Amino acid sequence: MISKEENILFAAEKLFAEKGFEGTSTREISKAANVNISMISYYFGSKEKLYEKLVEYRMNEGQFFSKDILERTDINEWEKIEKIVDQFAGRVRHHKCFYRIMQREQLHTENPQIVQFLKETKMSFISMYSKVLESGIQKGIFTKNPPIYLLHSTVSGTLFYASNAKEMYKEFLNNTDEEEVFEEQYYSELNKHIKYILKDLLGYEENK
Repeated sequence: MISKEENILFAAEKLFAEKGFEGTSTREISKAANVNISMISYYFGSKEKLYEKLVEYRMNEGQFFSKDILERTDINEWEKIEKIVDQFAGRVRHHKCFYRIMQREQLHTENPQIVQFLKETKMSFISMYSKVLESGIQKGIFTKNPPIYLLHSTVSGTLFYASNAKEMYKEFLNNTDEEEVFEEQYYSELNKHIKYILKDLLGYEENK
């Protein structure tokens, strides 16, 4: 069961994704969350602070799962890469509103707190890839050493573009499946595609 604070955060998240931060009022957020407008001030202080809290909440959520993967000792480096991709793709799929907000914010935000959160999260992912890649190369699991920052760009860029273009591709394929069925297939194929790319970039072979 979600808390009252989370209820407000999630209501704001949907509105920010649809209308943008500037285009969303606290009154609209309170109505969507079905709470008195004073509750926003009580929990967050202002719309700006609510926005910062939302970004912090989602970013910390992602970093927790990533850290858990890094610390596992029962899987090898390629399996860690697979799980990172699975996790990242899952978050982009199930938190579409948030990632739509983040893509907009990378271009337009002037909030120093948000800028710092975005920077820290990207650096965390790059550091994570770096550790896995370095360990995999030392063990002979990977035979190639691509630039880490481009590796991260390849994964995130492909995920974001494909996620945003899903409806266009559904139309291109003349796919008449129900949305839920198509989405399941779409993200499954997207996952496989990214892993094929990473296998080639990292020089990983299944039989090694």
